[in-house]
Amino acid sequence: MIKAIIVDDELSAIKSLQWEIENFCQGIEICDSFTDPIEAISAINYIKPDCVFLDIEMPEMDGFQLLQNLKFRNFDLIITTAFDNYAIKAFKESAIDYLLKPIDSDDLTKSVAKIRVNKDKNTLGNELKSVLKNFMSSTSKIALPLAGKTIFVNADEIYYCKADGNYCEIFFTNKTKEILSKKIKEVEEIINNNSFFRVHNSYLVNINYIKEFVKSDGQYLVLENGTSVPVSRSKKDALLQMLSN
Repeated sequence: MIKAIIVDDELSAIKSLQWEIENFCQGIEICDSFTDPIEAISAINYIKPDCVFLDIEMPEMDGFQLLQNLKFRNFDLIITTAFDNYAIKAFKESAIDYLLKPIDSDDLTKSVAKIRVNKDKNTLGNELKSVLKNFMSSTSKIALPLAGKTIFVNADEIYYCKADGNYCEIFFTNKTKEILSKKIKEVEEIINNNSFFRVHNSYLVNINYIKEFVKSDGQYLVLENGTSVPVSRSKKDALLQMLSN
C-alpha cells in the first residue's frame, strides 16, 4: 500500500484528486490532505508518506518553499498545478512527474505507476535534491532562512546587508528588512551573487545600487536609497576595480 498526502490550497481540487485516486488508482491510501502548507509540513515530517501530491501556486507558502522547509524528504513527489511553466519543466527534467489541472485520469494512473516502480526499486525520493537544485538555479532565487520559514528573493530585491553580532540585517528595496540568525560571512555565502561585494567587515552591498563613492570623511558609499555605507581601506582598491569593469 502506498501512503499519500495531498497539499492544495483549494479544497475542491483536493476532493477532485481524491475522487480520481479512489476510482482509478488501486493500492493508494490517502493518509491526509491539507489546504494549510504549515500543517502539511508537520504532517509530512510525522507521517513520512511514500508520495506527496503538491500544488505549487499557494498564497501563503508556495510548493517550493514547502519543500525547502521539510525535514523528511524521502518520498516521491507529484506536482499538481494549472501552470505549465519553466519551473515545472525543471521538475520534469529531474524525472519527477507532474499533473496539469484539470487532472486527467490516464495521466494520474501513469504517475502512480512510476511511484510503484520507484518503491519496488527502493529509489523513493532520490530525485528531490536535484529538483530543488534545478529550481534554484533556473530561477536564480536566493533562499534566506528566517525563524520558522524560508523566503525566496531575487538579488535585485536586496540593497545591502549589515552585521549585528551573530545576526545579520537584510535591507530590501521595498523599504522592509529581515533579520537572519547568521553571521554576515554566512549570509555572503548564502547570497553567493556577483552583484554583491563585502565593502566592510560589517557590510555586504549590492553594487548595482551604489550611487556615489565619497573619499573624504573616512570614505564611504552612498546608495540609491540615501544610505551611507563605510568602506574599509583594505577593500577600496578591489571595490573600485569591480565597479570599473
